Amino acid sequence: MTSGDAPELPTGPPLDPRTYLAAERTLLAWLRTGISVMAFGFVVARFGLFLRLLRAQTTAIPAPGFSPYLGVALVAFGAVACGAGAIQFQQFRRGRSGERPPGSKPFVALALSWGLVLVGAALVVILLD
Repeated sequence: MTSGDAPELPTGPPLDPRTYLAAERTLLAWLRTGISVMAFGFVVARFGLFLRLLRAQTTAIPAPGFSPYLGVALVAFGAVACGAGAIQFQQFRRGRSGERPPGSKPFVALALSWGLVLVGAALVVILLD
Protein backbone atom coordinates (compact mmCIF):
# COMPACT_ATOMS: atom_id res chain seq x y z
CA MET A 1 0.00 0.00 0.00
CA THR A 2 1.39 3.36 -1.00
CA SER A 3 0.65 6.67 0.63
CA GLY A 4 -1.94 7.56 -2.05
CA ASP A 5 -3.98 4.35 -1.70
CA ALA A 6 -7.18 4.26 0.32
CA PRO A 7 -7.11 2.04 3.43
CA GLU A 8 -8.68 -1.37 3.06
CA LEU A 9 -12.10 -1.68 4.64
CA PRO A 10 -13.05 -4.88 6.43
CA THR A 11 -15.20 -7.24 4.43
CA GLY A 12 -18.42 -8.76 5.71
CA PRO A 13 -21.76 -7.38 6.80
CA PRO A 14 -21.75 -3.83 8.12
CA LEU A 15 -21.91 -3.36 11.85
CA ASP A 16 -25.39 -2.35 12.95
CA PRO A 17 -26.23 -1.36 16.55
CA ARG A 18 -29.84 -2.49 16.02
CA THR A 19 -28.63 -6.08 16.07
CA TYR A 20 -27.06 -5.55 19.48
CA LEU A 21 -30.21 -3.87 20.79
CA ALA A 22 -32.31 -6.78 19.51
CA ALA A 23 -30.06 -9.21 21.39
CA GLU A 24 -30.47 -7.11 24.53
CA ARG A 25 -34.27 -7.17 24.13
CA THR A 26 -34.08 -10.94 23.76
CA LEU A 27 -32.13 -11.15 27.02
CA LEU A 28 -34.78 -9.07 28.75
CA ALA A 29 -37.49 -11.36 27.36
CA TRP A 30 -35.64 -14.36 28.82
CA LEU A 31 -35.48 -12.55 32.17
CA ARG A 32 -39.16 -11.66 32.09
CA THR A 33 -40.05 -15.28 31.35
CA GLY A 34 -37.73 -16.59 34.06
CA ILE A 35 -39.14 -14.22 36.68
CA SER A 36 -42.70 -15.20 35.76
CA VAL A 37 -41.99 -18.92 35.97
CA MET A 38 -40.17 -18.50 39.30
CA ALA A 39 -43.07 -16.49 40.74
CA PHE A 40 -45.60 -19.07 39.55
CA GLY A 41 -43.46 -21.86 41.03
CA PHE A 42 -43.31 -20.04 44.37
CA VAL A 43 -47.11 -19.71 44.40
CA VAL A 44 -47.56 -23.39 43.54
CA ALA A 45 -45.12 -24.46 46.27
CA ARG A 46 -46.77 -22.26 48.88
CA PHE A 47 -50.21 -23.50 47.88
CA GLY A 48 -49.13 -26.92 49.15
CA LEU A 49 -48.25 -25.32 52.48
CA PHE A 50 -51.67 -23.66 52.55
CA LEU A 51 -53.34 -27.05 51.94
CA ARG A 52 -51.33 -28.58 54.80
CA LEU A 53 -52.47 -25.84 57.16
CA LEU A 54 -56.10 -26.32 56.14
CA ARG A 55 -55.79 -30.08 56.52
CA ALA A 56 -54.53 -29.61 60.06
CA GLN A 57 -57.81 -27.86 60.89
CA THR A 58 -60.15 -30.23 59.06
CA THR A 59 -59.83 -33.62 57.40
CA ALA A 60 -62.06 -32.70 54.45
CA ILE A 61 -59.12 -31.10 52.60
CA PRO A 62 -57.00 -33.41 50.42
CA ALA A 63 -53.28 -33.85 51.07
CA PRO A 64 -51.04 -31.35 49.24
CA GLY A 65 -49.64 -34.09 47.00
CA PHE A 66 -46.83 -33.05 44.73
CA SER A 67 -47.47 -29.29 44.52
CA PRO A 68 -44.41 -28.38 46.65
CA TYR A 69 -42.17 -30.43 44.36
CA LEU A 70 -43.76 -29.00 41.23
CA GLY A 71 -43.28 -25.50 42.63
CA VAL A 72 -39.60 -26.13 43.33
CA ALA A 73 -39.16 -27.51 39.81
CA LEU A 74 -40.79 -24.41 38.32
CA VAL A 75 -38.57 -22.09 40.37
CA ALA A 76 -35.50 -24.03 39.24
CA PHE A 77 -36.70 -23.91 35.62
CA GLY A 78 -37.16 -20.14 35.86
CA ALA A 79 -33.64 -19.71 37.24
CA VAL A 80 -32.28 -21.84 34.39
CA ALA A 81 -34.16 -19.65 31.88
CA CYS A 82 -32.50 -16.53 33.33
CA GLY A 83 -29.09 -18.20 33.16
CA ALA A 84 -29.67 -19.42 29.60
CA GLY A 85 -30.57 -15.91 28.48
CA ALA A 86 -27.43 -14.51 30.10
CA ILE A 87 -25.21 -17.13 28.47
CA GLN A 88 -26.78 -16.53 25.06
CA PHE A 89 -26.28 -12.77 25.39
CA GLN A 90 -22.66 -13.18 26.51
CA GLN A 91 -21.92 -15.39 23.51
CA PHE A 92 -23.47 -12.82 21.20
CA ARG A 93 -21.40 -10.02 22.76
CA ARG A 94 -18.18 -11.96 22.32
CA GLY A 95 -18.88 -12.63 18.67
CA ARG A 96 -20.06 -9.15 17.68
CA SER A 97 -18.57 -6.68 20.10
CA GLY A 98 -18.21 -3.90 17.52
CA GLU A 99 -21.96 -3.40 17.24
CA ARG A 100 -22.50 -2.11 20.76
CA PRO A 101 -23.90 1.42 20.67
CA PRO A 102 -21.98 4.06 22.62
CA GLY A 103 -23.19 4.50 26.18
CA SER A 104 -24.62 1.00 26.38
CA LYS A 105 -23.90 -0.82 29.65
CA PRO A 106 -24.33 -4.59 29.14
CA PHE A 107 -23.00 -5.46 32.59
CA VAL A 108 -26.20 -4.11 34.19
CA ALA A 109 -28.42 -6.61 32.37
CA LEU A 110 -25.93 -9.42 32.93
CA ALA A 111 -25.61 -8.64 36.63
CA LEU A 112 -29.40 -8.68 36.89
CA SER A 113 -29.49 -12.03 35.08
CA TRP A 114 -26.97 -13.71 37.33
CA GLY A 115 -28.55 -12.11 40.38
CA LEU A 116 -31.87 -13.69 39.41
CA VAL A 117 -30.17 -17.05 39.00
CA LEU A 118 -28.83 -16.72 42.56
CA VAL A 119 -32.26 -15.70 43.87
CA GLY A 120 -33.80 -18.70 42.12
CA ALA A 121 -31.22 -21.04 43.63
CA ALA A 122 -31.85 -19.58 47.09
CA LEU A 123 -35.62 -20.02 46.61
CA VAL A 124 -35.12 -23.66 45.66
CA VAL A 125 -33.12 -24.24 48.84
CA ILE A 126 -35.69 -22.41 50.97
CA LEU A 127 -38.66 -24.24 49.43
CA LEU A 128 -37.06 -27.64 49.91
CA ASP A 129 -36.88 -27.12 53.69
